[in-house]
Amino acid sequence: MITVRISFKKMNEASYISLLDMQRVMQRVLKRSGLPVWHTLGFNPHIYMTFACPLSLGQESRCECVDVKTEAENPDFAQWQTALNAIVPAGIEVYRVEPVKMKADAIAYACYRIRYPADAAEKLAQYNALDSLPVEKKSKRGVKMVEMKEYVPTLELETEGESVSFAVCLPASQDLNLNPSLLTAALEAKFGIPAANASILRTEFLTADKRKFE
Repeated sequence: MITVRISFKKMNEASYISLLDMQRVMQRVLKRSGLPVWHTLGFNPHIYMTFACPLSLGQESRCECVDVKTEAENPDFAQWQTALNAIVPAGIEVYRVEPVKMKADAIAYACYRIRYPADAAEKLAQYNALDSLPVEKKSKRGVKMVEMKEYVPTLELETEGESVSFAVCLPASQDLNLNPSLLTAALEAKFGIPAANASILRTEFLTADKRKFE
């Protein structure tokens, strides 16, 4: 049996598909495709699938992936990609299908491009002068204070037309997972830059030694 990684983009209107709905979408898409994916056994068989590092609602991504299994001996992955792209919802594009090279728990960081209207540039630049920016991270375990400057020391601003953006790479492991919305919320609280004006795009995953996750 082969574990197969389906890598896809999740853009525009698809960014508002929740993880639970995304699981349902992929179940339906894989069933409709007729591809030889493996189903679990028992009274309620369903397609085995595992998503890596779920994306928050409203955020876009160029590097989402879901792992499935197949008992096919020599699967034609180019045909898989074509079959899936023919029926996925708008905003989703499968760009690679291949055997798994790294396990999902190899992900240590998620990188993002965060974009604001250009008039936010002056306030965003003030971030670099801060010595500290503690934020509250809430989870099922309770509330934990995190020093954002430890993970994002500076913002390297890039102006593009009517927008300004910067890149960040944040922890995304099982031990610590920081959502970029923590940063945008902190920027709103500190400088009055509305978090609602930020668009967040996930660009890639990295391993603990900063290699690209594949």
